[in-house]
Amino acid sequence: MTATDAAPAAVAATGEPRNRIAAAFAHAREEGRTAVIPFITAGYPTLARSEALLLALVRGGADIVEIGVPFSDPLADGATVQRTSQAALQQGITLADAVAMVGRLRQEHGVTVPILLMGYVNPMLQYGLDQLATDSAAAGVDGYIVPDLPADESDEVLAACRREGLDLIFLLAPTSTEARIEAAVRRASGFLYCVSLVGVTGARTSLPPTVTKLVREVTAVSPVPVAVGFGVSKPAHARAITRAGADGVIVASALVDALGEDGTNVEALGRLVASLRAATVR
Repeated sequence: MTATDAAPAAVAATGEPRNRIAAAFAHAREEGRTAVIPFITAGYPTLARSEALLLALVRGGADIVEIGVPFSDPLADGATVQRTSQAALQQGITLADAVAMVGRLRQEHGVTVPILLMGYVNPMLQYGLDQLATDSAAAGVDGYIVPDLPADESDEVLAACRREGLDLIFLLAPTSTEARIEAAVRRASGFLYCVSLVGVTGARTSLPPTVTKLVREVTAVSPVPVAVGFGVSKPAHARAITRAGADGVIVASALVDALGEDGTNVEALGRLVASLRAATVR
């Protein structure tokens, strides 16, 4: 049986159920709202500070958190997130540091919300897929978002994930063909990530009207929740995504902007997350 055909693992190698993502979406639905999924970069502005920022996101009401893994060629990221990645790289932050950061958040701070690592495939391959999945599961990582990994080329990564009960989140864009959507749906676990626009991440003043069409098309065939990201910067966007029928709203660049030039305005970060959460009530 291939990775494509195998069902997602119900438990990690340790026997611990790994269903935090499903539980987070279910909890949001029970409360009549869309799940809020914010992003920070591991190591920005420093490694210790990024841990504090994640805790602020959780206090602000984050349902799921993405931790960006610094990379030298982040092709899906706009200037804002690229700046944070470059700052972290200059401090020597690696994929291993991001995994270890999750472990500390779980063990020392008692963080229970799902945590995803968002990064690119080259560092994963360099780390070793099986070893990465093992280390990630042990640390408490729930899965990966890999923008440069198409679903139909993901079997090797997917197999490593499924052995450890990790979710691999696939991205779909307004330009995705029916075949691409089908490939992602067939392999989906956790949720599907709908990119709101053609381009890179970055706060926008408005979202394109194609978002609603994409969400409806994907939701109609998806066995897992559907979340929308790229360009989301304010509560009005979160409200529009909620009305489109999405299960989750993903925010990145706007949160970096809220932190200020030096990345230290934790209070503004928490306020933005709280305002986004309030805007997602159905």
